[in-house]
Formats: sequence, structure tokens, C-alpha cells
Amino acid sequence: MTASPSELSAPAPFVRAVESVRAASTREEMELVEITAPTGLAPYAIALAADVRPTTHGIDSLLGTGRFVLLYDPEEPDAWGGPFRVVAYAQAPLENEIGVDPFIAQVAWSWLVDALDARGAEYSSPSGTATKVLSTGFGELAGQGDASQLELRASWSPAGADIGPQVEAWCELLCMLAGLPPSSDAVALLPRRQVARD
Repeated sequence: MTASPSELSAPAPFVRAVESVRAASTREEMELVEITAPTGLAPYAIALAADVRPTTHGIDSLLGTGRFVLLYDPEEPDAWGGPFRVVAYAQAPLENEIGVDPFIAQVAWSWLVDALDARGAEYSSPSGTATKVLSTGFGELAGQGDASQLELRASWSPAGADIGPQVEAWCELLCMLAGLPPSSDAVALLPRRQVARD
């Protein structure tokens, strides 16, 4: 992908960061695309959208989705502790018995930390929320039964302009939330919710 005119005039650290984001390696189950970055959060930003889909023939259901935004402000906001800040989101359906686990939110956060550590991604000032949603259909939706999903929203400050490991860790987290086997033995596995097909 070629640099946009705004990137050509951007500060060198942000240009290097964008190059490392675009060079990140992802799994074959990931559909990763660059999207328009949000405005007003920082002078410079790049954003990615990801969907996790199974590679099994005949199964095309979405297993998980997410967003990854890298912000750059050369004035280094105090809350960031540096010029870069990542804002990330991941969401995936869960098996109902996993969704009612009172510790699943803590497990999801630990997977993010483990994925960052496993990739050697240096960072500081992590923060975030993990939200589990349990739903039951009624009336016309009663046939759908019970459903569960997990959302993880997180932000952290990468150390340096090599953002590739940060992207790869986020992709690994998204795949784990979607129930895919981890790419290394450093992190555990969450069973995915089976989606009924007509």
C-alpha cells in the first residue's frame, strides 16, 4: 500500500509506525483491512478492522470482529506517557456455559496481556474493560434461544515506533476470543459458540 499525501508530510516516527503496522503478520483466518481513522483524537492516526472467519469448507459464519487504532501526538499527552497510544476493541460470541463464568472477563484481559508479552510488545499505561452480554430471545426471537458474547475494549501506550508486535498481539487475542487455537503455547483457548446454520 502506498503512502497518502498526509503520511508523506507526517513526522518520521509516525511514518515508521504506519510501515510496521502494515507489515504485521496475521493468521489466515483473519480478514484485516485498513479503514478511515477517527478524527479529533490525535493529530495522526491509522486504523484497522478485522474479522475472524473459519477456514473450514461450508462454514462462513463470523467468529469475531475488532478494531485497532494507533494514535500519534508528538506533544506526548500526559495520560499517554509517550507519543503513541493504541485503542483496541475485540468482540466474539461465546458458548453459553462460558458466558456465565464469573471469571471470563478477567480471563479475557489476561489473554491480552499474555498476547502482548508473548509477542515482545513493549507498552505502558494499559487500561480497559471487558463486558460479557447474556441474552434470551422472546416472542418472534424465542427460537434463537440464549446467546452470549464478550467485548474487550483496551488501550495502552506502545514503547517506540515498532507497532507490528502490538497488531499481531491484538490479532492473536481476537482469534483466541473467537475460539481458534493459539498460535503458540503461551496462551490458553476459549471454546467458540457454535452458530446454527439453516
